[in-house]
Amino acid sequence: MNIPSILKQQRAYFKTQQTKNVSFRIDILKKLKQEIVSREQDIYDAFKKDFNKSAFEGFISEYGLVISELDLAIKNLKSWSKPKRVTPSILTFPSTDYIYKEPYGTVLVIAPWNYPFLLAIDPMLMAIAAGNTVVVKPSELTVHTSKLITEIIKSVFETEHATSIEGGIPIATELLEQKWDYIFFTGSVPVGKIVAKAAAKHLTPVTLELGGKSPCIVDDTINLKLAAKRIAWGKLLNGGQTCIAPDYVIAESSIKDKLIEALKAEIINAYGDNPRESGDFPRIINERNTKRLIEMLDDVNIVYGGEYHIESCYIAPTLVDHPSLDSKLMQDEIFGPILPILTYTNETDIDNIISNYDKPLSLYVFSKDKAFIDAILKNYSFGGGAINDPLIHFGNHRLPFGGVGASGIGAYHGKHGFDTFSHHKSISKRGTWFDPPVRYAPYKGKLGLLKKMFKWFG
Repeated sequence: MNIPSILKQQRAYFKTQQTKNVSFRIDILKKLKQEIVSREQDIYDAFKKDFNKSAFEGFISEYGLVISELDLAIKNLKSWSKPKRVTPSILTFPSTDYIYKEPYGTVLVIAPWNYPFLLAIDPMLMAIAAGNTVVVKPSELTVHTSKLITEIIKSVFETEHATSIEGGIPIATELLEQKWDYIFFTGSVPVGKIVAKAAAKHLTPVTLELGGKSPCIVDDTINLKLAAKRIAWGKLLNGGQTCIAPDYVIAESSIKDKLIEALKAEIINAYGDNPRESGDFPRIINERNTKRLIEMLDDVNIVYGGEYHIESCYIAPTLVDHPSLDSKLMQDEIFGPILPILTYTNETDIDNIISNYDKPLSLYVFSKDKAFIDAILKNYSFGGGAINDPLIHFGNHRLPFGGVGASGIGAYHGKHGFDTFSHHKSISKRGTWFDPPVRYAPYKGKLGLLKKMFKWFG
């Protein structure tokens, strides 16, 4: 596949102005939705082959979200695309001022393996909605889902409008060597740095959806049974391979042991005494990542789980009691079904833990204490989060989703996604019926009036 040739075709197609036609965009999004709906079972089958992911998880965490985003874009694209009139400044009087939304041009979307369908199709459809052409690079690790993504895109789009290019590191490297008008990447922090470096070479704007060690703080005012049920669900969804999953728990010291027991009970309720036999518990993506997670369990106090089978990429839901911050488990994002539980007695203890790490993608607080919640939200910078439930902020298209610092750059979801792939062009339309003389030379005697104008109307 000749990548420079595809990019040349897409640039030529973009210059025809066809993608800027709003009715055309809506029609192509409808075709995309129709194709995805017709392949629903194929999508679930691909998830099963790649992850042993159940159809329920496939719907709630990927398919259903994609359909919702498509419906939202189809319904609102006309209003999103209209120039937005803003209040003019008295300093530009007389004028009418607008913000125009225009596409960047050729967009590259590099998708990860953990939610391979959602995180490829969602940014792609919003880039299309904004009027861009798109090249999608799905993950090489999810072979069946990536093949299906390629088939779906090929059946809906002409190559010069949108296409999927499969492959590993060499393909990704070649793609990043090209000059794009926008790059959207979801993945790890180390690879995100590579993408940012490649983009900087051409001054290409980027959105980087990364990750980090997302804390989950639990105090002694919360219902522990409910908290445990929600934490176990959020941690173990997709086998723990979720960028916004609780990476570790910081529990108030007096309730730590009770929380561990409640977590054990909820894990058994969800997946039985042997999660390996459960049709609802996904697998790790490959043997390499399975071994990486197993190494994290060296020299820690496992209080539940810990079983694994490398060949089938299985690691049981595992609870670890108070690992050292110097342990392998607490060095990097876990990205698996292992949950460390640390403790605190005061807010200084919490800070001593969280301040060890870069700004996380998410943070969660389980508490009924409003002052405590407000203090945590005020004191820590993170991409987004929730109170008394993990992950749920991802499901509201009205909330921008993205990181801060090392956990990411930029945000998307819903209209925020459309805005991400749109350049906001400012236009001031100046009237000709009046031309204030104050700005023109000679300036003698005008400075005082100018200062008053800035004070009154600036």
